[in-house]
Amino acid sequence: MSSNGSQPAWVPSFGQHDYRLVKDETAFQGYFRVKRLTLEHKTFSGQSIEITRELFQRGDAVCVLLYDPTKDRVVLVEQFRVGSIKGPSPWMLEVVAGVVEEGETSEQVAKRESIEEAGLSIGEPRRIIRYLPSGGGCDEWIDLLYAEVDSDQAKGIHGLPEEGEDIRVHVLSSDDAIELVNQGVINSSPAIIGLQWLALNKLSLLGAVDA
Repeated sequence: MSSNGSQPAWVPSFGQHDYRLVKDETAFQGYFRVKRLTLEHKTFSGQSIEITRELFQRGDAVCVLLYDPTKDRVVLVEQFRVGSIKGPSPWMLEVVAGVVEEGETSEQVAKRESIEEAGLSIGEPRRIIRYLPSGGGCDEWIDLLYAEVDSDQAKGIHGLPEEGEDIRVHVLSSDDAIELVNQGVINSSPAIIGLQWLALNKLSLLGAVDA
């Protein structure tokens, strides 16, 4: 929204009707799928161009920031991530997350994954933001949610062995978690966005507890 709360300060120059799918091919099918798409779309100069791009398809996901406003603590999870093998460590500190199965709502995924990955029942989740983390080549949309938990119940190792999951729960003060973002130690985008949102909204969340 604009600063006066009326119309957005920016909207896209074009919409769904300004491109055309020319060809749709499957380039690879394994644990994930890669499509090879040929598309024609309008350009800012008033012309049109045809491009061919590979599109990584992994399904949409839900991530949930677990926060205990009574004790001002966050619950994060640590697990091995193959995409991080070039980083400082393949083990990443993240928010709880899971892929949306057919027919599931984001709230249902958040509740299911909080139990599977952290062993925690959550309060009614609320949306922080829905975003596209890598629009240049992947069609995964992420619903990032917020939910309140009792952090005293957060401990242990969780995950589904049949899915190759080995997940350790960590409880940190919100200040320590936010500082890990500032230091670049937390480098998962949903965790970064969620904790930055928490930094902006923590006073109101704590105030709701005190009210």
